[in-house]
Amino acid sequence: MKAPTRRSNNRNDALLDAAATLFSTQGFRETTMRDIAKAAGMLPGSIYYHYGSKDDLLLAIYETGVERIIEEFSKALLSVNDPWERLRIAISAHIGAINQQTPAMRVINRVLPEHVSKHAVALSRLRDRYEKCFRELINDLPLAPHVDRSLLRLMVLGAVNHTQFWFKPTGKRTLNEIGAAFAQLLIEPIAIPLKSIITPETRDT
Repeated sequence: MKAPTRRSNNRNDALLDAAATLFSTQGFRETTMRDIAKAAGMLPGSIYYHYGSKDDLLLAIYETGVERIIEEFSKALLSVNDPWERLRIAISAHIGAINQQTPAMRVINRVLPEHVSKHAVALSRLRDRYEKCFRELINDLPLAPHVDRSLLRLMVLGAVNHTQFWFKPTGKRTLNEIGAAFAQLLIEPIAIPLKSIITPETRDT
């Protein structure tokens, strides 16, 4: 008799959680399929029914994590039209996502695409898919003509990504307050009135 789909999904979730926990604690290269099987309560051979290799497991963890981040990102921006307010909310949402203390998020933060040659292109595309969300937000900002939107995007992402190394839940500022402060630091020196025209040359393509 065929097992219910729900049971199969739960088993797969448990497998991904076990793999993500080990990848984030003892390292991707140091973790073996036997380690993952033991942590997931499975026989080593059973893992290969779901995933052909450890690299395939990592790709699945990335896919699941990125989908979740993009979903949270999109929900946070619903019904918000002001471009600077959208950026502020996006920064806060991004900081909140990367500071989630979950195994999957720690894997996404610490294992780089170049560490997994088999899926380096696929992993890079997943990161690019998320960065596209910020590219679109920055393209909509009313910026001074001299501002390079591509460099601005890289600067913003670099700053918010680094919060994972210094943000503390018990600190003086909440994630929303940090997002608001980051956005405010950008607004005064580079913003122009909303009625001004953004020249095509300054768009980040």
